[in-house]
Amino acid sequence: MGFDGAAIDYDRFMGRYSTLLSAPFADFAGVRAGQRVLDVGCGPGALTGELVARVGASSVAGVDPSASYVASARERFPDVRVETASAGDLPFDDAEFDAALAQLVVHFLADPVHDLREMARVTRPGGIIAACTWDHAGGTSPLSRFWDVLSAHDPDAPREAHLPGTRAGQLSEYLRDAGLDDIVETVLTVHVLHPTFEDWWTPYLRGAGPIGAYIESLDETGRSALERALRAEMPAAPFEISGSAWAARGTVAPSH
Repeated sequence: MGFDGAAIDYDRFMGRYSTLLSAPFADFAGVRAGQRVLDVGCGPGALTGELVARVGASSVAGVDPSASYVASARERFPDVRVETASAGDLPFDDAEFDAALAQLVVHFLADPVHDLREMARVTRPGGIIAACTWDHAGGTSPLSRFWDVLSAHDPDAPREAHLPGTRAGQLSEYLRDAGLDDIVETVLTVHVLHPTFEDWWTPYLRGAGPIGAYIESLDETGRSALERALRAEMPAAPFEISGSAWAARGTVAPSH
């Protein structure tokens, strides 16, 4: 999916949105001092930093399947335990955490219910499992403007609206099927001001995520044509990009 590149590429591309999402997501999950918290699919650490600020580095752990992201997160947060692992096979004992959070991860899970159940395994009964995903299906993600232009420019180009968790109610359904109780779903929205077109566009060229993989597959002529189409459709700079994410949380049942 194009996610094993340098952490700085992610930071410039999606990190500018996901970092702003971290505080409201942690609020929604009820993360507070005194808890031990797991960041599942931590990437370079957009959410990790927020969790460290709230509960302290020694009370945070993270996992990610990308070795380069794990290396970056370890460098940024040397006192946080960060492991190379998938969401479906967590290297922790049962009931180790008070909360387990997955920020912008469910989109890319092959079996979200299985992986959320695994998150519940390592979280104590009564603890919180929370996940959030961009609203790609509803057209309000920070990438939606790009996908709209791309679809008109290249009708055969891939989209992300089919990914897990991108529709209203999907995250709640996954949590319910994973055995969680007291499920609540909401929408979280962030806003980023881009001073120039280049500030918005250049990070798309650096190969992060499915969009980066698609752009890298184009030749120079194809990339130039896409850029011209985007310049024609985007508002005059400076412009603001808003991004909304579905967020859902549930409580781990005593049977876990």
